Amino acid sequence: MRRPAPTLPGGWPAGKSLAVSVSVMLEGWTDDAAPGVGPMGNVLKPGVLDLQARSWAEYGAREGAWRLLDVLDSAGVKAVFYVSGILAERNHALMQAISLAGHVVAAHGWSQHIIPATQSIEDERTDLLRCIQALHASSGQRPRGWLSPRCTPSAHTTALLAEAGMGWHCEFFDEDLPRLITTPHGGIVAVPFTMEVNDFPHAVRYGNDPASFSAILGEILTGWPSIATRPACLDVTVHAHVYGRPFGALALRAALDLLKAPQHDFVHLTDHDTLAALYAG
Repeated sequence: MRRPAPTLPGGWPAGKSLAVSVSVMLEGWTDDAAPGVGPMGNVLKPGVLDLQARSWAEYGAREGAWRLLDVLDSAGVKAVFYVSGILAERNHALMQAISLAGHVVAAHGWSQHIIPATQSIEDERTDLLRCIQALHASSGQRPRGWLSPRCTPSAHTTALLAEAGMGWHCEFFDEDLPRLITTPHGGIVAVPFTMEVNDFPHAVRYGNDPASFSAILGEILTGWPSIATRPACLDVTVHAHVYGRPFGALALRAALDLLKAPQHDFVHLTDHDTLAALYAG
């Protein structure tokens, strides 16, 4: 028996079966921490600060995000920038530029080495609130959406977000479309997040070349009409310290051109914040 196609909310454009959101991860670390992986791939002894990986990551705020802003502007595409609180606190000019360009600012934890799943509920609440406050103070936008570092929430994260007045939580991998879920503090929209077109697993984890980033998207778009019996969401995601570099920015621009190509008229080019608003009820 065939599963019925879902009913789409009002505001979903007619004839658009694939909602594609563009996201930029703008990540930072506190002074005593660094990314767990860097391009050299050398694992250091526990307790040794990896300054190479740290410097590599700092490229995101110094150069990468500015380049990606230019790419998005030239393509006429709006994105959600998921920002670490520590980075927002230290980069007010960049945060103002993101906001003035019309992009949405969403919260991405305080520091990327602090994983909600490892925290007490009290510590998680504290870091969540100070991230929201730092983004609001630096960008002028109070964030409505959240994505945890490593996309790894705790069992309490969704409820804490609702408690803090957030509207959507973007780390659900179990359905193709957003849905409204209930918490002890009220409803919040669960937004799906897809990994097929994401520079971090694509380039850093698996070592693929940038050209295949847009090629994967091209294959999905070419094949989509043959399987479009059910509407779905798809994400195009880049990290400012990874694909904010020239080779990655070229791949992102190629991907954006594919999304806007006339033959892909089934694409609803949107963002997580706009999608969540459709499902908020």
